[in-house]
Amino acid sequence: MAASAVPWSAHTGATRAPPGPVLWAMAVAGLVAAACSFALAVSSDHVPEPAELQALLMGWITLPYVLGGLIAWRRRPDSRFGPLMVAAGFVAFAGTLAWANTALPFTIGQAFDLLPAVLFLHVFLAFPSGRLESRAERALVGAGYFTAVGLELAGMALGGFGPDNLLAVADEPGAAESLLRGQLVALSVFSLAGVVLLVARRRRAGRPLRRSAVLLIDGFAIALVMIAALFLSAAFEASGFETIRRITFVVIGLAPAAFLVGLLHARLARSAVGELMVELRAEPAPAELPDALARALRDPSLTLAYWLPEFERWADLQGRPVELPRPEAGRATATLVDRDGAHVAALLHDRSLDDEPELLDAVSAAAGIALENGRLQAELRGRLEELRGSRGRVIEAGQKERQRLERDLHDGAQQRLIALSLELGVLEARLGSDPDATARLHRARAEIALSLEELRGVARGLHPAVVSGHGLGVALESLAAGAPIPVELTVRLRGRVEEQLEVAAYYVVCESLANIGKHAEASSATVDVARTNGVLVVEIVDNGVGGADSERGSGLRGLADRVEALGGRLRVWTPLGGGTRVRADLPCA
Repeated sequence: MAASAVPWSAHTGATRAPPGPVLWAMAVAGLVAAACSFALAVSSDHVPEPAELQALLMGWITLPYVLGGLIAWRRRPDSRFGPLMVAAGFVAFAGTLAWANTALPFTIGQAFDLLPAVLFLHVFLAFPSGRLESRAERALVGAGYFTAVGLELAGMALGGFGPDNLLAVADEPGAAESLLRGQLVALSVFSLAGVVLLVARRRRAGRPLRRSAVLLIDGFAIALVMIAALFLSAAFEASGFETIRRITFVVIGLAPAAFLVGLLHARLARSAVGELMVELRAEPAPAELPDALARALRDPSLTLAYWLPEFERWADLQGRPVELPRPEAGRATATLVDRDGAHVAALLHDRSLDDEPELLDAVSAAAGIALENGRLQAELRGRLEELRGSRGRVIEAGQKERQRLERDLHDGAQQRLIALSLELGVLEARLGSDPDATARLHRARAEIALSLEELRGVARGLHPAVVSGHGLGVALESLAAGAPIPVELTVRLRGRVEEQLEVAAYYVVCESLANIGKHAEASSATVDVARTNGVLVVEIVDNGVGGADSERGSGLRGLADRVEALGGRLRVWTPLGGGTRVRADLPCA
């Protein structure tokens, strides 16, 4: 009966990390690369003193990016962030080949000299999914790669970077130097543009990010600012270039360190599962469960959706349909919680939580029973919502049918009876000399008039056409005028409300006045209709004997069904000897 958490991406074709031996081999390769960089630095004729410090700074960049990237790749294989970090570390090593005293490694290293800066920009902008989210980001990174690789090869072809450059096909060192200065300025601009994009992304999030994500993004922004400062100082030959370079290397190496601190923080945060277990022992109400899970997962944006198998859809606790976010869209994602192989619920949370699958599993397992209870409540409310909608549709269909019948009676049978009465009147005038025939025709016309009045009463019972034609106020005035007892009518409405609400209010008053005339033994009644705070309130009070039973007979029960189908409420107060009070509250726009 254990619950299991399954990322939404697992249902959409997630990828796998390389096997453990491959990851270990890449880790060893990173260590070898750092050692080679150190050996090249201490033996190089191109590295300024102290060469050991320069070598240590490059190792500070290479190893954290390679090792941190391997950890990220292992923990979140469906993200490209880990492979990008690994690539940045190894490309940083490739750039150190320019320290070599021989031509071939020097040429390779020089070709990669500026590429690590663009890879760092790519890594920072692609956090956490490893994918560039916008066209602006893709355009910026693409321009950076062209500047760092394409223009670098062009400068080498012009004969720049000394005699060890094997790609030189011309002897234009001045042009190569000008081109290099332009590259450095352009890459500085690209780095600052990356800072702007990171700031804009945080603002678009619309809420505080997770603490570890804030630490990382702030580190990314600072690193890009330092890269821009480094390239500008190199382009304009600033006096403090070496100091700026060392500070920049330290800051760049802090980004993967911040990532590892975030992972450690995530492991420590699993202690929150114990606190969640204590909360769940108190059996919190389903409405309180999302807050408890949000605290345990440290994600204030977390919400829940429940799987309703009968309706084959996701819904919130109130039974309203919910669409799960697609894995590739936005910052939100979903983790499905299953029990016995069947969906129970989905945690809708920030995408950065996908980096902590063990925490998601632990929280989902701890909350499994509570989530099942929430699902049952959501399913019940979904059924109630479906029942409410079904009842509303039945009443609406019945109302339309009653309206059609009323119209058919008015346009058909009533008109024929009126025409027949007129014909009999003409015949009565022609037979005026025959008293017996005249008397019979007179009685026939009286019977027709009575039948016509009864037919009109039936038609009004089917559908009050006066409501549709003239509004609720006029219709109630007609009811009050024809009531069996004196009625004090007060209508406080500005304009019309929806016709179905007017019809329901009309029937409440009509049925109540009919009951007063038949059973209440009252001498007077009051009818008050008003619209207050978006609610149409209809109240009927009499001074009769009271004791009305709303459960016996179909009158008041039918009124209650009609009112409740419109989202309203019908109440009856009927103490013995104290009169009866009927009140209907109908929500209206």
